[in-house]
Amino acid sequence: MKKTVRRGLALAALAAIIAQPGHAADKLRVAKASPTSVAMLPLNVGVATGIFTKHGLDVEVTVFAGGSKLHQAMAAGAVDIGIGAGPELALIAKGSPELAICNSSRPALFLGISVPADSPVRAPADLKGAKIGVSSIGSLTYWLAREFARTRGWGPEGVVTVAIGGESAAYIAAFRTHAVDAGIMPTSLAFEMEEQKEGRLLLPVSDYVGNMSSGTIFASKALIASDPEQIRRFLLGWFDAVVFMRKNKAETVKIAAEMTGFSAAVQAKEYDLTMPMFNDDGKFDKESLDTLERSFEDLKLLDTKPDMSKLYTEEFLPKH
Repeated sequence: MKKTVRRGLALAALAAIIAQPGHAADKLRVAKASPTSVAMLPLNVGVATGIFTKHGLDVEVTVFAGGSKLHQAMAAGAVDIGIGAGPELALIAKGSPELAICNSSRPALFLGISVPADSPVRAPADLKGAKIGVSSIGSLTYWLAREFARTRGWGPEGVVTVAIGGESAAYIAAFRTHAVDAGIMPTSLAFEMEEQKEGRLLLPVSDYVGNMSSGTIFASKALIASDPEQIRRFLLGWFDAVVFMRKNKAETVKIAAEMTGFSAAVQAKEYDLTMPMFNDDGKFDKESLDTLERSFEDLKLLDTKPDMSKLYTEEFLPKH
């Protein structure tokens, strides 16, 4: 009750400030690493429902095909806030001028391994040595492909990763031409491809990997230094968007369908599958950090073992 009252008073005070004549919302450049990943849906919901506006933010959204391109843009100073995934913390250890500020989802319920509809693959064991499509080298999907091979006992080189970009059309084309034997993709795309008889979901990645900060929010060090209050307001808006999503399935499904271009039926199925994954406090749990640290070692992304505590901060999260 106290928490609700405090948040209500804070929102009321903010609304009063915004309502003052001549007050303009602060522009915030936010980018996400995938056009269709439901892990990033709260950003679209927050914009579409005006939640970020209520927090005094004019959010400008840019979409990239893969985490590597997102963080290149952040390093170039073109993006203030990035919505990506945990394995990208390795880029911070390498010197990218940013910090992870929120563990927005822990397990990757929104991703799965799919195969073409006419594929002879019927079980995970059939994918040994297979070509698996991923969004980009070094991305979350890239690591998940290699982790799949490792957990099967084949070693991380037990499958061949093929970078095909993060857009739905790229996966569909790769499946139609059999440029890949399988793909790690958003489950919404997998459900859509099943409806179109283009592919079928073989297994969700949560079958073989646990918490890993599968959804992670990053902030540039420039913004951290210049306007930390904008970061706090953005995260308040993010969590308010998650609350809205939990309470309003129909509206959330509608916004998701507009984001992905998939049918409402597909997005309703996706909603039921993935809503439990969203983290209500944004904190970086030990299992996620341990999994990420192992991923850095597995991928040989870093020359030395990183101090994980230097790669993220929880100072901007709402106080509970």
